[in-house]
Amino acid sequence: MENKINNDLKSALDLFKAADYEKSAEAFLKALESDNNNPNILNNIGLCYSKLAKDDLAVEYFIKTLSVNPKSVQTYINLSDVYYRNKNIIDAINLLENGVTLMPDEIALKHYLSRFYTQDCRYDLAMDQLFEILDIDPENIDAFWDLGNIQFELGDYDSAAANYENVLEKINNNAVMYYQTAITYEANDNIDKAISNHLKAISANENFHPSYKKLGILFMARGDMESAVEYFQDYLNFDLPEDEKKNIEDLISRISK
Repeated sequence: MENKINNDLKSALDLFKAADYEKSAEAFLKALESDNNNPNILNNIGLCYSKLAKDDLAVEYFIKTLSVNPKSVQTYINLSDVYYRNKNIIDAINLLENGVTLMPDEIALKHYLSRFYTQDCRYDLAMDQLFEILDIDPENIDAFWDLGNIQFELGDYDSAAANYENVLEKINNNAVMYYQTAITYEANDNIDKAISNHLKAISANENFHPSYKKLGILFMARGDMESAVEYFQDYLNFDLPEDEKKNIEDLISRISK
């Protein structure tokens, strides 16, 4: 019997890996006949149905999973994803709140909950979860980044920049992160640090074209027209829409006089 279950599970997992979710679900259901309270099988059936966008069935099996194993972290995440896809954000939040209450030190659930709070504009609650994550894991880069994003949205640019800098101490080759840090400093009128981070962005990725335009604008604001023209010209080397290209060419013409 055990060999048969193992064979059914192997077949189901192989089919899942091959993205044949319909047949994978059938194979998991077959395995479930011999082990009908197995939370891993129940969760995998729900995941197959989620992949097939059969969301009612996915929800049914994820709820069955949690009835057997209320501490299945991945099931909370899977079910909240289905709720979110169906715009049931309140159901997702309620689910994750239950999970966090049951498992208060589970960082993955706290992080998911913070992002759903953010989606629902409950910024204070979102930040509370992120601060709690940092209490558990003071080096959690994702928590610093999400805190920075919320603080940027709220206009708290000093705090946002500080949290972005915490991320950049650990990750120093990501152009998008440097760009976000740069526009935060720009919003806070710290032009020098904005320029520095845009330069780091293009050092990390020389094809990251938004920073070339930003550098042109920032050098122009600082009165350094020669540097502004240099970066605007570099920006023109990218595949830009015709109207954007013409605007930059006109701008170069004006500031070059």
